[in-house]
Amino acid sequence: MANKPIKRSKKTGLPPGTLIHIGEKKTETVRITVFEYGPDGAADRTVKSAKDCVIPKDGNAIRWINVDGLHDVQWMETLGASFDIHPLILEDILNTGQRPKLEEAPGYLFLVLRMLRFEEAAGSIQSEQVSMILGPNYVLSFQEAPGDVFDAVRDRIRTGRGRIRNMGTDYLVYALMDAVVDGYFGILEKLGERVEVLEQEVIGMPDEKTLQKIYALKRALIYLRKSVWPLREVVGGLVRSESERITDATSPYFRDVYDHTIQVIDTVETLRDMVSGLLDIYLSSISNRMNSVMKVLTIIATIFIPLTFIAGVYGMNFEWMPELSWKWAYPAVWGVMGAVFVGMLIYFKKKKWL
Repeated sequence: MANKPIKRSKKTGLPPGTLIHIGEKKTETVRITVFEYGPDGAADRTVKSAKDCVIPKDGNAIRWINVDGLHDVQWMETLGASFDIHPLILEDILNTGQRPKLEEAPGYLFLVLRMLRFEEAAGSIQSEQVSMILGPNYVLSFQEAPGDVFDAVRDRIRTGRGRIRNMGTDYLVYALMDAVVDGYFGILEKLGERVEVLEQEVIGMPDEKTLQKIYALKRALIYLRKSVWPLREVVGGLVRSESERITDATSPYFRDVYDHTIQVIDTVETLRDMVSGLLDIYLSSISNRMNSVMKVLTIIATIFIPLTFIAGVYGMNFEWMPELSWKWAYPAVWGVMGAVFVGMLIYFKKKKWL
């Protein structure tokens, strides 16, 4: 099962740009890490004040500022003032129910993604909003809680592997988006394995638990589709963007993420069709099983109808029934009933009802 619906009632009637955290509080304290890097090296540290995140005007290094925890509204106001972030953008960051989207503001780009995790025990998808602001020499990322899929990106910055240190902030955003999309493939693999297991279970002896598993898998795929479809528009917008924040050198990488997004969407649609097929197979299997039971019961009832008729006739207590005084009447009745039984079985076999 996916995340619980987010309650927005506490924001009703407030003016636009009012900063209120809407969503689940997933961490007690806000944790801010700053990566500062360039071609010659990289350094990272944890800071406790928004002032420590401000980019020096004469600095050439790129800063990646990651915020874990969105419930501290005062801290967000301070950070927004430091980087001149529009209040409506800050409002979207704090409203953790946003769909993936891309907005262009003076001097920076604002992106919203959905970072997903698959819970093996529950068989459900957990979602977390990741917001990014792409500036001239900085990238701000906002997460609801510590723990993400960006460890490989951090390792590449520290070790200097790849071209990330020699590229601009747009390449850093590409790397972060690519990590999020790659995480979708891992979820799809696990969902695909569950579909294969369910296929065997449905073909075998499905029960009510099987139906619950099918519906749980269907809900997970619907939630995944809801997170991925808008992402295609976001990446496509970055590919077509004429913003100065996106350089020609990075555009091919965003096209690669776009291709990966299309692959994810195609796989999600394929799995949804397979799960819908599993539901049809389950219903057919249950119907066939019920039909088999009804067939047996109908045959038994049909065989016993004439036998019951004979038993009913000779169970009547009339005084002048001719067979009552006959010595062989009882065996004869049993013989007739046996002949009727065998004859009906032969007839059913001939009709291929058995």
